[in-house]
Amino acid sequence: MKIARWTHGEVDREGFVIDRRVVPFPDGLTVADVLARGLSAASDLFETVADAEGAPLGDVLLRAPLAPTSVRDFVAFEEHVEGVSAGVEGKSHVADEWYEAPTFYFGNPHTILGPVDEVSPPVTERLDFELEVAVVIGASGDSDGANLTPDAAATHIFGYTIMNDWSARDLQAREMKVRLGPCKGKDFGTTLGPWIVTADEVAGFVDDDGFLAVRAEVYVNDRLVGEDLVSNAGWTFPEFVAYASRNSRVVPGDVLGSGTVGNGGCLGELWGRNQGLTPPPLQAGDEVRMVVEGIGEMTGRVGEAVVAPKIARARERSRARHR
Repeated sequence: MKIARWTHGEVDREGFVIDRRVVPFPDGLTVADVLARGLSAASDLFETVADAEGAPLGDVLLRAPLAPTSVRDFVAFEEHVEGVSAGVEGKSHVADEWYEAPTFYFGNPHTILGPVDEVSPPVTERLDFELEVAVVIGASGDSDGANLTPDAAATHIFGYTIMNDWSARDLQAREMKVRLGPCKGKDFGTTLGPWIVTADEVAGFVDDDGFLAVRAEVYVNDRLVGEDLVSNAGWTFPEFVAYASRNSRVVPGDVLGSGTVGNGGCLGELWGRNQGLTPPPLQAGDEVRMVVEGIGEMTGRVGEAVVAPKIARARERSRARHR
């Protein structure tokens, strides 16, 4: 099954993508409602509308397939870390701590973009994309989403979508020196789409070790820039979910990105390997197209930079202890 949100005319709808048509959920249900019911209930719901006429897919504007309750983004590809570190540190380096657990940061669920939306970046000289696959969490009758084992975590994976974690690398580099972040270097936009492909649809791509062996490609202005197998990650998707739930919870509507794939999954990796800005940073008007086997493709365009109000530097104060 494929689940999407779209606009047809002036009306927003949510439902299934069936062949080359879109069919709304019955009874006004939303994607959030369906995720809260779980994958089995979604299958039953699909059967009730499978033969409905719907509207041609080409006549609608696809929106982000969900409004996430939270966004976690991992850094799970060793090759990506090697390349990016070469740009930051002058040589490839993967910290020993990287191998211990699948580290992530929290993204912004309020700046989610749809699969054809234009991104409006901050003022930056190093705008970049990040090619990722993300899991979408749904309900599971087996647990409440806390302290999951990988096997239990797998039952919470409702489906998969493509994720583009837009990044202003110069802003990010400054922020990371403060030993907290990333922050505004990534806060302005994350693209999801074109739809959620349910976990059962891609089960045939899962290899014997539990990794999702789908091919991922990224093109800038129709030129292939990066390509990798998602199975080159250091951890499986159930392990991502299990780690996220550790001393915490995952809930329906959570989105967990794999982190950037290797072999050119972002420009930052290539800049590190090439020791220079080759290929060049993204500019207004550039198109970034991402294609993931078994899931789909989406194209985002870079818009003009937005000049935000300035913030004053930190004040040099006396550090007085009393008024």
